[in-house]
Amino acid sequence: MDHETIEAEPDLSGSFCQTSSVGSPVTQRSLSLPRSLSFEVDDDTESENVSETGSGSIRLSIDKGLENEMAVPISEDILLRSHGSRTHDSTALNTRSPVSLLPGEILSPISIDVLVCSEEKQEDREKAFALPPLLEYMSCLVYLAVFGILGVLTRYMLQKLLLPAVAVVISDNCPLYLELPFNMVGSFLMGWWGVVFRGDISRVSEYLAIGLTTGYLGSLATFSGWNQKMLELSVDGHWVFSFVGFLIGLFLAAYAIKLGIGTAKCFKSFLGRSNRSACLASWRVDNRYRHIRVLMVLVVILGLLWSVSLAMLKKEYNHEVPDSGRVQLWLACIVAPPGVWIRWFLARLNGRGLGKAGSLKWVPFGTLIANVSAACITAALTTVKKAVHTKTCDTISTGMQFGFLGCLGTVSTFIAEYNAMEESQKNWRAYAYALMTIAISFGLGILIYSVPVWTRGYK
Repeated sequence: MDHETIEAEPDLSGSFCQTSSVGSPVTQRSLSLPRSLSFEVDDDTESENVSETGSGSIRLSIDKGLENEMAVPISEDILLRSHGSRTHDSTALNTRSPVSLLPGEILSPISIDVLVCSEEKQEDREKAFALPPLLEYMSCLVYLAVFGILGVLTRYMLQKLLLPAVAVVISDNCPLYLELPFNMVGSFLMGWWGVVFRGDISRVSEYLAIGLTTGYLGSLATFSGWNQKMLELSVDGHWVFSFVGFLIGLFLAAYAIKLGIGTAKCFKSFLGRSNRSACLASWRVDNRYRHIRVLMVLVVILGLLWSVSLAMLKKEYNHEVPDSGRVQLWLACIVAPPGVWIRWFLARLNGRGLGKAGSLKWVPFGTLIANVSAACITAALTTVKKAVHTKTCDTISTGMQFGFLGCLGTVSTFIAEYNAMEESQKNWRAYAYALMTIAISFGLGILIYSVPVWTRGYK
């Protein structure tokens, strides 16, 4: 039987697949490595990635990335050949044996010229789109302000829409609270926009991704109202209801984000099969001129939102019998952006740790400080309302709580970080982080709100 060498064509539909990077003109081939290949990841790296989940760029735990197949880029010039045998048997001639890609079968080494060229072209594109630092800051602030106000308006509309339905089950002596539906909706949407579709939204505009997650969803779901409701229950002696209220709020929000992630993955797979995701390419803000045009539109929208809010606030306040609810809404829209901005700046502390050694990197200290601060200031304003007890004080304090403090504290980002920790190798950190946030906020709230009410007899 004569033997001769034949070339085996790689199967592009299997582990040897064709991939391309976004924004890179060079197409690369990727060789999938088996899942059994083990990698060691530094614990500090994992902690930093998990704690930065809500820092404007939502990311899943690094453990999930390690569970997926790794891809090694290989240039187009690599020739992979395997040696087989051809027999005179017609069956053998028409049958191709499986190809095993062994190190000895790679005839040429991996060339890095194509990769270097690709990186240089990618850097050139990034430099062409790069914005001045001041313009980048302005862009982030404008996106956060616009979407923060939209989050406040959405929360107000949901409150008016759901209040008749939830009023039946919500009372002063009930562990359920008015902000619970908002927190669940915000956590559910965080699973969509902040986890599953985060990369797709970032391909359109990174600033849009920050605006939707940190701005809109962070302002839609609020932590301060949740904590204040539990404080009011404890003041009346319902300590068990306070404990149950924290458990219910945490469980339902955590389940909401898992439900959001699951449904978003199903929807994304449907889009992949129907090939409808390609339409996003026409919406990409991939050059400086498009970005400036979008930024100018958002600046106009922000100016209109502030102008309308200020005009309506003045109009309602000058009425003989002003509608306190509307006054609080327009005041909340005016003071909402500073709350979002402060939370965004505090997010820089996530993943940094404490001290020069950077201990406890897994704790998102930025989100922790934002939520604790919002809870404490809310408790202080509620104490002031009980002490002063005037309509003007009530209106201003409630407007500040609904707008500024509602945007400063967040449940959606808190739950996203909690979910990432729970899915990591050290899932105990999720429960420690939740306990830390709730215990500190509730403990300081007792000192700021409960103690003055008990000692001075406020009602």
